[in-house]
Amino acid sequence: MNESLMVNDSSVSPVAGEALSWMDFEAPERNGSLEFSTTPLDFSINPWDIMLCLSGTVIACENAIVVAIIFYTPTLRAPMFVLIGSLATADLLAGMGLILNFVFQYVISSETISLITVGFLVASFTASISSLLAITVDRYLSLYNALTYFSEKTVQYVHLMLLGTWGVSVFLGLLPVLGWNCLDEPASCSIVRPLTRSNVTLLATSFFVIFVLMLTLYFKICKIVCRHAHQIALQQHFFATSHYVATKKGVSTLAIILGTFGASWLPFAIYCLVGEREYPPVYTYATLLPATYNSMINPIIYAYRNTEIQRSIYMLLCGCFQANKAYRSRSPSEV
Repeated sequence: MNESLMVNDSSVSPVAGEALSWMDFEAPERNGSLEFSTTPLDFSINPWDIMLCLSGTVIACENAIVVAIIFYTPTLRAPMFVLIGSLATADLLAGMGLILNFVFQYVISSETISLITVGFLVASFTASISSLLAITVDRYLSLYNALTYFSEKTVQYVHLMLLGTWGVSVFLGLLPVLGWNCLDEPASCSIVRPLTRSNVTLLATSFFVIFVLMLTLYFKICKIVCRHAHQIALQQHFFATSHYVATKKGVSTLAIILGTFGASWLPFAIYCLVGEREYPPVYTYATLLPATYNSMINPIIYAYRNTEIQRSIYMLLCGCFQANKAYRSRSPSEV
């Protein structure tokens, strides 16, 4: 049977006289997995799929603006903006993937489309998470090596990070297409069909590694920020106020970044490790949907809060600033 990225639940029987719903009742072994269905438009649309499509639409619109702003603004060529552009591009592709999955799921169904769509989503979300790690590394380097950060070496390092980020992401996305899938062995399917249990375990483990690295780097960033705030406060002789305010602001920002990232992806990553394909599909949907929200929040945290990007948006939409107005390039630690 041809497949599509969709949760199926074989534990419920269709009511007599009703059209088949989004669940595939002919394949009980596929219970609890995300898969494509060959049934044409003669069944009702799963509301979870609608929410995923709406989430993808918002993600695509938000990040398309960021990509366009960075691409068409010559002043936004610093390493940090290149990394933000990489993150926005990955999230844009993820949003488009969610939309295309919805369209293909209810219009065109085939095993080939299933593998391509799943691989596209895996590559996009992997690139998004990896870009977050690259941004974290860049922020750490901007503080740890502040004197040499604005150099050609930093640009080369950023390009290497981008090459590694997208290279690994494309490789992981191609694995299902190249044969690492459960189409021929349904018993090996995971909660995300047609990915195998071992494939999903690899992806979840990679997420935990990235999360731990980000947690470690942001902890070091927090220590550097606190030390700098303490030194500045001592020099200006009002330790109590400035040190507290600067430290609180820095820690709050880091907490928001890590808290958002963890709250979005941890439930799905954990469920990928402990979940079985026989479990009710609502569990998969309930953990996958919040994961997509991370791509919705990323442009707000990393792009729209940036002064240069805000000015570029105003120039594009309102013409409030002159195109030749000088910008002050900020370090990643200020973003």
